Amino acid sequence: MSTFLDILSSYEPITLAEMDGVKLMDRTDTKYTFNINKLSHVLTQAKPFYKVLDVEGNRISRYKTLYYDTTDFDLYNQHHSGKLNRYKIRHRTYVESKLGFLEVKYKNNKGRTVKTRIKEKNIPELDNGKAFEFLEKTLPFNPQTLIPKIWINYSRITLVNKTSAERLTLDLFLEFEKDNQKQMMDYLVIAEVKQDSKTPSPFIQIMKDEHIREGSISKYCFGVASVFNNIKKNNFKSKILNIKKLKDYDFTTISK
Repeated sequence: MSTFLDILSSYEPITLAEMDGVKLMDRTDTKYTFNINKLSHVLTQAKPFYKVLDVEGNRISRYKTLYYDTTDFDLYNQHHSGKLNRYKIRHRTYVESKLGFLEVKYKNNKGRTVKTRIKEKNIPELDNGKAFEFLEKTLPFNPQTLIPKIWINYSRITLVNKTSAERLTLDLFLEFEKDNQKQMMDYLVIAEVKQDSKTPSPFIQIMKDEHIREGSISKYCFGVASVFNNIKKNNFKSKILNIKKLKDYDFTTISK
């Protein structure tokens, strides 16, 4: 069987500049999780419908992301309780392209995700300067209540639909880091379909054909629940258990 790297190398490429029209800063998200042993098969099925993002010859890009929250994890707890109109704040470094952004993700009560960001190559101070001004305009609370909480690092494959406004990200080699202690989830793939509207998606159909159900905990909430003690996680227990079960997935049991 070909490796997923071999399969990726046979995809038609798309550049960052060409992808500008598919940024999807206001979108709907559909998430899936599966074992990395299944990735080659999934990429083979998706190849006729998608191009792969190529950044200077790299078809897998590394992301380093620092998430912020309040001292009492107010943003995490809002997600845990199912509150809509909720926020995530993070600084993300795109390693291969040497770009960095301070980002705010807002999930509204209509289920849409709206992302705003400013360029910040290095980790910014949030209590003054451009970063503070951006957050003050964007958030309904004082940005000075935010502190760094957890690093979440991973590698990402980005696919772009050849005919419609759809992007697909496949995150792998997930790593949680806090106080120089790391947890690796190298068996896991987190897939996310990003669309400006609910239109037919080849990838969603592939997931249905493979009997992979929609649903995933956010990487931030998964990381916090995995790394921090004395934090609410009851509402995430079933999702975390399902993800951990994927570690024992045996691809040889799948007949094609």
